Amino acid sequence: MTDVLSEENIETILSAMGQQEPKAVEKKRNVQVYDFKKALRFSQDQIRTLSRIHENFARLLTSYFSAQLRTYVQIHVDAVEQLSYHEYIRNVRKKSILGVFEAMPLQGSMVMDFSPNVAYVMFDRLLGGQGTVLEKDNELTEIEISVIERVFSKSLESFQEAWSSVLKLTPELKEIEVNPQFLTMSPPNETVILVKLSARIGEVEGFVNICLPHVVLEHILPKLSAKHWLANQKKAVESHELEALEEKLQGTKMEIKAVLGKSTIELGDFLNLKNGDVIRLNESYDAPVTLLVDNKTKFHAQPGVSKGRMAVQITEVTVAGDLSDED
Repeated sequence: MTDVLSEENIETILSAMGQQEPKAVEKKRNVQVYDFKKALRFSQDQIRTLSRIHENFARLLTSYFSAQLRTYVQIHVDAVEQLSYHEYIRNVRKKSILGVFEAMPLQGSMVMDFSPNVAYVMFDRLLGGQGTVLEKDNELTEIEISVIERVFSKSLESFQEAWSSVLKLTPELKEIEVNPQFLTMSPPNETVILVKLSARIGEVEGFVNICLPHVVLEHILPKLSAKHWLANQKKAVESHELEALEEKLQGTKMEIKAVLGKSTIELGDFLNLKNGDVIRLNESYDAPVTLLVDNKTKFHAQPGVSKGRMAVQITEVTVAGDLSDED
């Protein structure tokens, strides 16, 4: 007779073994908080393109400041991020110097600001000092305004060159401002791109920021894709380098040798050579002359005389021997 366990017996056995009925696993939902006031209007692809553009701008700015300030300068892109215009203005450091500029055909204004350390060390170097950071409480003098306007204008030339791979811009400085609260070029909630450039001038560290409102870049956003940017950059580089390469090649000097033939003789015979001796070559008198350019076989020629001087006339361009070195 088969013993059959009742449900009550099964529960008793399970309890004795310390086992309990499995609880249902609760699934946690991964919820991210989204702030609709801070809408992200630039894709990651566009952010990367803007970063590449301004990495080039940082290199150009490094070269310009190094030459003008006659000291060690290093500038690099620290971050490229999008935030609201209100956040940008709120985080501008006190005593920063801001240059408002436009760049046709883009519609709208942009801002480039120098931190106090960078601005005042430039003042000191350009006015003949050693690069000391001077704390100033008074307003900028006319001389200082003239100096900083020149610095901004030259920096915008580098900005124009950096953007040339995407769009031909014509930047123009509109005004110099020291109080960011007076800047009303965008609504507070307008999304802007903030390009943070870390700057080191001598022993002084600071930053250069560039604020690019979305409304200014809106019409060229399709051109900020990596594919479009790389294609345009390649064409621009090829066109630009072709003229420079051709100019350099015009003045390049190359060694050209005309080889009538070769022969092998013993060392003793070589040491006893004297005027009138004849060395027999491995080529016949009517065989073409081999022409070497930088020790590479490039042409075949025939010997002759031109204007009373020995010369050769090219008769054939070699192909197989282009990459082979002659021993």
